[in-house]
Amino acid sequence: MTPQELKFSILHLAFTGKLVPQINSENTNDTPCSSYSEIPFDIPDSWTWNEIGNCCQMYTGNSISESEKKAKYEGLKDGYDYIATKDVSFEHVISYENGVKIPYSSDFRVAYKDAILMCIEGGSAGRKIAILDRDVCFGNKLCMFKAESVLNTYLYYYLQSSEFKKEFKDNITGIIGGVSIKKLKSILLPVPSLSEQQRIVSKIEELLTLIECYENAWTKLEDFNRRFPEDLRKSILQLAIQGKLVTQDPADGTGEELYKQIQEEKNKLIKAGIIKKENTLPKIEEKEVPFAIPETWKWVRLTEILLQQPVNGFSPKGVGYVTPFRNLTLTATTSGYFNQKAFKYVDIPKDVAEKYYIKKDDILIQRSNSRDYVGTACIYNLPSDQFIYPDLIMRCHLLPNICVEYIDYVLKSPSTRSYFQQKASGTSDSMPKISQSIVKETVIPLPSLAEQKRIVAKLKALLPMCETLAIKTKTDSI
Repeated sequence: MTPQELKFSILHLAFTGKLVPQINSENTNDTPCSSYSEIPFDIPDSWTWNEIGNCCQMYTGNSISESEKKAKYEGLKDGYDYIATKDVSFEHVISYENGVKIPYSSDFRVAYKDAILMCIEGGSAGRKIAILDRDVCFGNKLCMFKAESVLNTYLYYYLQSSEFKKEFKDNITGIIGGVSIKKLKSILLPVPSLSEQQRIVSKIEELLTLIECYENAWTKLEDFNRRFPEDLRKSILQLAIQGKLVTQDPADGTGEELYKQIQEEKNKLIKAGIIKKENTLPKIEEKEVPFAIPETWKWVRLTEILLQQPVNGFSPKGVGYVTPFRNLTLTATTSGYFNQKAFKYVDIPKDVAEKYYIKKDDILIQRSNSRDYVGTACIYNLPSDQFIYPDLIMRCHLLPNICVEYIDYVLKSPSTRSYFQQKASGTSDSMPKISQSIVKETVIPLPSLAEQKRIVAKLKALLPMCETLAIKTKTDSI
């Protein structure tokens, strides 16, 4: 049961006479139940029904146009605070410091201290309600209730009950949606004796204090449930790249052995003129290592396992007609999965486009985005040469004896995401950037190829469960 449902349950018990015991000597002398042909629900015999309009003063306030408000009433030092619907919160709190005051000498309607203000028109109708702690002027979409023959707080809590809300909703009319004062006054109120009203209010307020504690615990639990699928996904990824998700098998070989094979392959390609020799990067220092890895693994820099180094893309102006060349937008990779629908057509020479064609199994890394997304990576898993990539994305092409899906998971892991976010810089807080050198120097935990594949297989089995759990959690919260 949610805190709101629990509150409605308590108010239901209160206004059906089931929250506190009745005392036989207590009776009411108001209009008897029998005078109304239809009553909303059963109440104790000692209670009576009365129209809300018979129990309190009720009237709406005065509207002010924005131009009039600015010209006449903003910045005044003296006068009544002017309360509009926006100044009443859904948590039953009124904000008085809005900079608008009405002179005491004006003919505006006044709502008095301890009176109730409730929105009766628009999207917040029947939902925004609060008690005043001072005399104020107020807007025409708000109604003041000043109780006379019932306790003010008794009426205040009844206006929050599901019983009243049903009656209110049944009387809403108009395009904007609201309840007229006439109809509002005619809604029935269950009336016990004043002493019982006081006991009911005391019990409600006692229980609402407990509901507040319950709500705090509920909110924490809801927040935990909301974050849990994503936190679980991150934890699984992190365990995977720390060598804790699958067992090591000595028969697989070691990361060091794989690294030597990679370097031998790169040297052959350099001698053949297929790739260029890269500048030697600094040795990985202990302070760069984010966590411990198995003894059979090896720390390497991303550039050491790439066939083609990170290169920025190209972003010519899009055109409004179909061309042979499709230029990705940043949205194509923001989710961490390739979105082939996120592109624009561009009209450029073929030889220019060929420089930026994406090949199957290229890894695309966002070099600029908000801090939460900068460095986001995904695999391009479609046939080669169908898209060119934009300037805000880098393209990386791995050597064939590396599992591209494993490296993609490493780049998606919390430790690598944190590295990119911390290294991102630039003049714009909204779109920080990472450089090619930052991407090249990214440290990668390298197990044997066989273990990389086993890790990927395990992740493919586990991560969809996190996605299913996230969908279920989102659905349950609606």
